[in-house]
Amino acid sequence: MPRPRSDKPARAVAPWVRTRLRTAPWAAAALALLVLVTAYLAAALPRAVDRYETEGLRHDILSAEPRNAVLELTTPIPLSEQGPGLDPGLIQRKSDEARALLPEPIRTDPEQTVHGVRTVKRVDGLDPWLPQPDGLLPEFLLSAPSRLAEHATLRKGRLAAGTADAPEAVVTTQTAGSLHLKPGSVVHVPRKTSPEPLAVTITGIVEPRAPRSPYWAVEQLLRTPAFAAKISDEVKYYWQGALLLSPASAPAVLATNSEPEIFFRYMPTAGHLTGRDTDRLASALDSTASGPDLVKLRKAVGGNAAVTTDLDAIVDSYRSMREAINPVVAVAVFGVGTVAAVVLAMTGGLFVTRRDSELSLLRSRGASLPGIGLRLLGETSAVALPAAALALGLAVATVRPPGGGSGGIPLAPSVLAAVLVALIAMLVLPLRAVVRHRRPRLNGGRDDLLTARPSRRRTVFELTLLVLAVGAVASLRLRGTDDGGDSGDPLVSAAPVLVGLIAASVLVRIYPLPLRWLARPARRLRGAVGPLALARAGRAPSSGTLPLLALVLALTTAAFGGSVLAGVADARDRAALLATGADARIGGYVEWTPLPAGLTESVRGLAGVRDVAPVQIEYGVELPSARGTADQPMSAPLVGVEPGSYTRLANLTGFGPFPAGLLASTGKGGEDAVADTERVLPAIASPKVAERLGRAPMRVLAAAGVFRVKVVAVRSTTPALDDADFLLVNGADLTHRADTQLLVTGPVDGTALRAAVRAKSSRLDVALRSEKRATYVDSPLQSGAERIYLGAIGAGAAFAVVALLLSLMQSAPERNTLLARLRTMGLTRKQARRLLGLEALPQAVLAALGGMVVGWATVPLLAPGIDLFRLALATTPGLAPLDSAPLRADPWSLLLPALAVVVLTGLAAVGQAWWVGRRGSIKELRAGDAR
Repeated sequence: MPRPRSDKPARAVAPWVRTRLRTAPWAAAALALLVLVTAYLAAALPRAVDRYETEGLRHDILSAEPRNAVLELTTPIPLSEQGPGLDPGLIQRKSDEARALLPEPIRTDPEQTVHGVRTVKRVDGLDPWLPQPDGLLPEFLLSAPSRLAEHATLRKGRLAAGTADAPEAVVTTQTAGSLHLKPGSVVHVPRKTSPEPLAVTITGIVEPRAPRSPYWAVEQLLRTPAFAAKISDEVKYYWQGALLLSPASAPAVLATNSEPEIFFRYMPTAGHLTGRDTDRLASALDSTASGPDLVKLRKAVGGNAAVTTDLDAIVDSYRSMREAINPVVAVAVFGVGTVAAVVLAMTGGLFVTRRDSELSLLRSRGASLPGIGLRLLGETSAVALPAAALALGLAVATVRPPGGGSGGIPLAPSVLAAVLVALIAMLVLPLRAVVRHRRPRLNGGRDDLLTARPSRRRTVFELTLLVLAVGAVASLRLRGTDDGGDSGDPLVSAAPVLVGLIAASVLVRIYPLPLRWLARPARRLRGAVGPLALARAGRAPSSGTLPLLALVLALTTAAFGGSVLAGVADARDRAALLATGADARIGGYVEWTPLPAGLTESVRGLAGVRDVAPVQIEYGVELPSARGTADQPMSAPLVGVEPGSYTRLANLTGFGPFPAGLLASTGKGGEDAVADTERVLPAIASPKVAERLGRAPMRVLAAAGVFRVKVVAVRSTTPALDDADFLLVNGADLTHRADTQLLVTGPVDGTALRAAVRAKSSRLDVALRSEKRATYVDSPLQSGAERIYLGAIGAGAAFAVVALLLSLMQSAPERNTLLARLRTMGLTRKQARRLLGLEALPQAVLAALGGMVVGWATVPLLAPGIDLFRLALATTPGLAPLDSAPLRADPWSLLLPALAVVVLTGLAAVGQAWWVGRRGSIKELRAGDAR
C-alpha cells in the first residue's frame, strides 16, 4: 500500500560541519586558540625582524658623528668663474639642483643643508697681538657658510657684510675668547700675489644656537678653536680658529695663498629608510661617490667635483652586523617552528584518537576515504581559517613599523606564515585519519611502543634525517653561520633541529629496552603499583613518538638558545672586564699622569670597595732583543705593580694569575738605585715579549729607571692592560716610582667614586665596568635579535608544555576508566596518584635525559661554526678587547628545562588522579561504554 504523501516540506539534514562543531565546542575552541597563538607568533616574527632591522639602520645613521654621516660635495673654483661663479644666488641654485639629483633612497634634511666658499688650507694670522704660545702664528680657516643667521645668535656687534676688497667676518664666542678677538678687530692674512696682507674686519661675535647640530658639528673648527701641536725637534703648540665671512665677502678667499673651493654639505635623513633599503642605499652611495650619479652632480655644479662621505662605511658596518646576527637567530626560529609544527600534528593525532571508533564505524558503513577526508577538512577549515585570519590581523596591529617613518612592513611574509600554520592545522586531522583508516583494522589489537616494529619507510626516513644532520653539522663547522648570505643557509640553521630529530628517533627505538629491564625486578615488589605502572608505560601507544619528539626538540632548542644568550652575556662581561681591568679604573686623561697623594687611601675607604691595586704604566718602552739588532724594533708597556694586591686582582679576574712570590722585591728600588743599572728585576711578560727577551737578563731603558729584567713567567693577559704585549715588574724596584692608575674591586657607587676623585684632581677619569658593558649593546639590531631569541626560547617552552598536556590528554579517557575500575577493587587515592605518576615518568625522564644530552652535545658540536661576536659586541673585530665570542654550554639552560618537564609531568598526573577521584567511578563505568 503506498504511503500517503505529506504536504509538509521535508526537514533538511543538518550540515556536517555545524553538527560536529556543536557536538564538541570545547575541542574546536582549543584548536582555534592553538592556531591563533601559533599563527600570531608566525606572522609577527617577520614583522618583528623587519622592525628591529629598520630601527638598527636608522639608529646607526642618526647616532653617527655628523662629520661621518654627512655627504659633502666639493669643487675647485675654475678661473673662468672666480668672479660671477661665487655669486650667492648662483651657488644656492647649484646646491638645490645637486640635492635634487641625489639618487633614492638618499634623502637629505633641507634645514641642515649648507653651502659656501672656504679655504682648503688654513692661512696664518700675521698680527702680533694674536696669541702665540710657543712663538708660532695662529692659523685661520676662512669660510663663508650660508644661512649663518638661522643657526647663530648675535651676541656683540653686527653680522658681517663687506665686499671682496673689504671682507668682513664674525667669530663664535669660544673663538673670540681664545684668540682675543672682538668687534672692530682686524686680522691680516697673507695674499697670494701681493706682499700687502689681506685685512679681514671682525664685525661681531655669535653664539651657535645648536652647537651639536650638523651645521656646527661637521666642521668643529667653525665653532671651537683648537690648540694644535707641531712636532719637529720639540713639541710646540699654536692656535687654530675660523673666521666666518659673509657671502658677499666670499670672493676675498681668492686673494689668499690657499686653494679655495666651493662646498655643498647635505645631511642625510633616515626616517624613511627600512632594513630592506640597505642594498639600495649602498648602491646609491657608490654611484654618488664614483659612478653615474657623480657625473650628473659634476654637470650641475661644474668643475671636477668630488663627493666625500663615511656613510657607506656606516651602512657596510650595519650590513655586516645583520649578516652575522640573522643566521644565529635563524637557528632559534627553526627550532621553535619545528616544535610548533609537531604540536599541531599532535593536536590532529589527539582528535583522530578520540574519534577513532566514529571513523571506523563510518568506514564500515561504506564511507569513502576522500569523503571522510573532505568532511574532516571542512571541520578544521571552519576553525583554523578564521583563527589564522584573526592572528594575522593581530600581528599587523601589534607589530607596527617604527615611528617617525613612512616605510611600512611588507605583508607577504606574515601572510605566508599564517597560511602555513593554517594549512598544517587544517590538513593534519584529515591526512592522519585517512592514513589510519585506509585499511580495515581489528579491534583490540595492541599498538604500543613495546610491540611496534618500525617500518621500512620509517627506517629510510630516519637514515635520510641522519645524512642531512651530518651534512648540516659538517657544513656549520666548516663554514659557520655567516657564509650563507643575509639569512644564512637553511640547512645549516636547521642543524640543531636535525640533531634533535635523530636523537628523538634513537630514543624511541631504545625506549622499550629500559622498560623490559625494569619489568622483571619490579615483579618482585610487594605492591602492585610499581609493576602495573611499568606495564602501563610499556603499553603506551606507538603514536607517543610525537610527544617525545616535541619534548626533545624543545629541550634542545632551550639548551642551545640559553647557551647562546649565556655566551653573549659572558662575552660582554669579559670584554668590559678586559677594557677596565677591574670593577672601576682611575687614570689620567693623558698618559703618565701621576696620581695625587692620598687618592688611594680615599678610594679604599669608600663603601663597597673591597680592594685597590695601584699600578704604574709607561707606554712605548723600547725592548732589546736576545737575537741582537737583526730583529725589528719593538716596544711594549712597562707595568709596575704591588704584587700582593695585583695578584689578588689577577686571581679574581682570571687574567694572567700568578703567585706573588714571582715578583719578589730585590730591595734595590727608589732614587738610590739610579747608579745601579745592573740590578736584575724578575718580570712577567706576554708571549711575544718573552720570546724577544729570551731567558737571559736584558737591559731596559725607561723613564721609570734603567735596569735589567729576567722573564720568570709568561702570561697572555693581565688586568692592567688589554693590549697583547706587556712587561710586568715589581713597582717597588723602579727608580722613579709614580702610580698612574688605580684598579678598584668591589660594587662601588660610581657617583661617590667620581666625587672622591674630583676632590683630589680634575685631570683624572673614572671608568666603570658596568658602564663599559652597556656600550656593547648600543644597536637595536642587537637588542631586537636578543628579544627574538628569548621569545623563541619562551615559545618553545610553551609549546613543550602543550605537547606534554596533549600527550596526557590523548590517553586520559582510558586512564580514567582504569582508575575507576581499580578503585572498585580497593585502590586508594594515594596509590592512584602513584600509579599515574610512575606511568607518566618514564617517558618524561627519557625526554629530559635525551634533551639534556642532545643539548649538551649540540653546543660543542656546532660551536666551531658559530661566533657570537657581532651579537655580543657593538663593534667590529679588532676594535674590542675580545677577538671572538665562542659558544659554550650553559648548565642552567640544560638542567632547568629538563627538571621542569619531569615536574610538570608529575604534577599533571597527580592532578588527573585527583580529578578522577573527585568525580567518582559511576560515570566512568557506565554499561555499554566502549572506552
